[in-house]
Amino acid sequence: MTDPARHVLAFGGHDVLFVMATSQEYGPHLKARIDPLITGVGPVEAAVETARALALLEHQGRRPHFVVTLGSAGSRRLDHAEVYQATHVAYRDMDASALGFERGRTPFLDEPAVVELPHRIRGVPEATLSTGGAIISGAAYDAIAEDMVDMETFAVLRAARRHGLDMIGLRGISDGKAELTGFGDWTEYLHVIDEKLAHALDLFARQLESEGLAPAPARP
Repeated sequence: MTDPARHVLAFGGHDVLFVMATSQEYGPHLKARIDPLITGVGPVEAAVETARALALLEHQGRRPHFVVTLGSAGSRRLDHAEVYQATHVAYRDMDASALGFERGRTPFLDEPAVVELPHRIRGVPEATLSTGGAIISGAAYDAIAEDMVDMETFAVLRAARRHGLDMIGLRGISDGKAELTGFGDWTEYLHVIDEKLAHALDLFARQLESEGLAPAPARP
């Protein structure tokens, strides 16, 4: 692994670690703004690489103020090629309900089945997100309550929370309206998502510089 400090960028007086899954999602617009930690695909790789980077940063005295994870996601109800910020994140792979545990809750871990994220970027639409190790397509969406699906965000969130850090999750919708038929169905809109993720980061930077992170709205 390269020095993880290269993936930490100062944004409005805050040090931010940026995390992405693949280089395919890291296009020219994002390259002009950030140098993210690329973890690889899936919750295991995302958790391992993010936790390792945060541990090394803490050892170096470079612990960031918070973590931002960004990339693509699937959804059959949200607009394709649009970017959303995650408000709540669930881990769809965890199911210990046969032992009496709530589905989605990790046994003996003091974490809820659905984790609410505490901050918002003003001007970026909001959506709930489900993380798991399988690509979701077609009828598989029937079993998922959340608005969008990915394979890394919950894992990055767990690593961040393990180090006492908050996280922001940004996802551009690459697929989901139709059944996936191949690799090109995922990559078709990535160039558009790259540009829109970069715009969301610009909003984020301006907000940090002017007023800091916005808290999540209080529940009624």
